[in-house]
Amino acid sequence: MKILWIVVAAVAVALLAGSAYTVRENQVALLFQFGRVVRTDIKPGLHFKIPVVQNVAVFDRRILTLDAQPKRYLTQEKKDVSVDYFVAWRIADPRLYYTATLGSESGAELRLNPIVIEALRNTINQRTLQEIVSLDRSNLGGGMLKQVNAVAGRSLGIQVVDIRIKRIDLPEESNVLSSVYDRMRAERSRVALQLRAEGQEEAAKIQAEADRQKLVITADAERDAQQLRGEGDAQAAAIAAQAYGQDPEFYAFYRSLQTYRTMFGGKDVLVLDPGSELLRYLSDPGRGTPAK
Repeated sequence: MKILWIVVAAVAVALLAGSAYTVRENQVALLFQFGRVVRTDIKPGLHFKIPVVQNVAVFDRRILTLDAQPKRYLTQEKKDVSVDYFVAWRIADPRLYYTATLGSESGAELRLNPIVIEALRNTINQRTLQEIVSLDRSNLGGGMLKQVNAVAGRSLGIQVVDIRIKRIDLPEESNVLSSVYDRMRAERSRVALQLRAEGQEEAAKIQAEADRQKLVITADAERDAQQLRGEGDAQAAAIAAQAYGQDPEFYAFYRSLQTYRTMFGGKDVLVLDPGSELLRYLSDPGRGTPAK
């Protein structure tokens, strides 16, 4: 009898444990009865169900991320671009989500990815390569949300919160890459030529200003030199005149000696008239002697 009560108690505990379940704040739950959904508005907390007859499926209600592989698309001018993106999504309709994906997160992403790819293809096909490259990547996916949610919400019970472009590349084997690089080189060369021309123009201005200052400084220095020379010559002339005035005969004799030195220096033969005034001190040495 005691063993029977133990078995009954064990069965009761098992049934009680199997009838209780918990839903956390970050979860959403579906209650099934014989495989049919009977309740979808289960709040977070502790709940009970009928063992064996009913079962519960719990899903994550937080925002999930679909990080897809980069795909190649054609722009408006039929040029290839490789786009790397990710999608932020969450469960909006638990019943429809379970019906479409059987509650599998990977299955939901497999069905969501083609929808996003189609919307992304339509968006890129309507833009040129320059528009795509220069466009703000955080806003590129904004126009696709309505298109994606219209399909994903109706068929998968999913709400796409955001679509963000991580990277936009040109395929290595595409000739677009070389043409873009050539355009970039040409633009850089144009900028370099412009900067070089501006530098040469500035250098020419500096050189012209330096030459002008050189001419001004040289002219001022020559003027001052001429003035100093004139003053020196005037002083020399005054001194010479003063000396000449004190003893004109000796001064004439001294100047004659200087003339002789200049005339006779380094000359082998010099023909002069013996009666020349220039030779008066040679013919009459006494004339150069100062009077006592």
